[in-house]
Amino acid sequence: MALAIGDAGGVGPELAAKLLAHPQMQDRDIVVVGDARVLRMGAEHAGVALDLPVLAADALQAELPAGRVIVDLANCPVEGRSLGASSPEAGAASLQNFAAVLRLAQSGLADAVMFTPFNKHSMRLARPAYVDEIGFIDATLGAARSGREFNVLDEVWNARVTSHIPLREVASRLSVERILDSIRLTVEVMEGAGKPKPRIGVAALNPHAGDGRNFGDEDDDIIAPAVARAAAEGIRVSGPIPSDTVFVRATRGEFDAVLTMYHDQGQIAMKLMGFDRGVTLIAGYGFPIVTPAHGTAFDIAGQGKADLGATLAAARLGFDLAKLNPPRQGQAALSADWATEAVAEAARVAG
Repeated sequence: MALAIGDAGGVGPELAAKLLAHPQMQDRDIVVVGDARVLRMGAEHAGVALDLPVLAADALQAELPAGRVIVDLANCPVEGRSLGASSPEAGAASLQNFAAVLRLAQSGLADAVMFTPFNKHSMRLARPAYVDEIGFIDATLGAARSGREFNVLDEVWNARVTSHIPLREVASRLSVERILDSIRLTVEVMEGAGKPKPRIGVAALNPHAGDGRNFGDEDDDIIAPAVARAAAEGIRVSGPIPSDTVFVRATRGEFDAVLTMYHDQGQIAMKLMGFDRGVTLIAGYGFPIVTPAHGTAFDIAGQGKADLGATLAAARLGFDLAKLNPPRQGQAALSADWATEAVAEAARVAG
């Protein structure tokens, strides 16, 4: 697993250190990417001792050593750093760390990617054109198809049709094809994760699923036809289901996953059910990308209070999915200057 250290002003360094010190990670192969000073700071905040070999980026042209190591990009000095606040320095380092771990996975040197929480405001202070992780991944990898975000709990998965866009734009972004593609990708990812023939509940957009067009036409004209086409393909899918009951039905065992139309339609339910266990999975790129579903928690940064639960769950899921993925073909080779190239790519992609 290639692990990018998250925003240096938040709990990301502390969580990375706690994860590396956890007994369940002692026999895992993990390459940490970021500034070694930031990881040491995180270990101090966490109250743990780490002794990881420090590698130069140009040492990673052929294979990674076994065990846990850190590739020191030396990109985020900690002297005088203010915790609990966004900064362009932390944002730039996050972008560089992220691009580097994506390059490692694309090259075949890592089977999964993970990052501790980034802060989008910091990232935009560094690169104003930055939008979100999926757009960044697409551009960095030259992806032919965009991935999707999934929120994962043991009891239910949540997939989305749209994600980081203004609420006023959601309805105009929905189409039968986009929803159908999201249903298919949900099945593909869940079956790849060892969950065959998942049952999917598709959330309605409008109250009461439109209430016979009293509250909008999208449920009848867009969502229902997409569900019907998916069902005709043999997918176990139901909907549109009013969003105020679809998660209730899922937690009672009726569905394995809920497909929601926009970000908070699913996030509110998932975080209410399992804030300290939730994992965000970004899938569709040939290797899993995982992170805890919570944010940078600036209010407790540097205090040693960050809960490891979701981060540990993310690592477990990443390793489990990596074992299930088929071998990748046509992987790119790393040059001696791969980390420098990744930094330049991060700047180009993020604007």
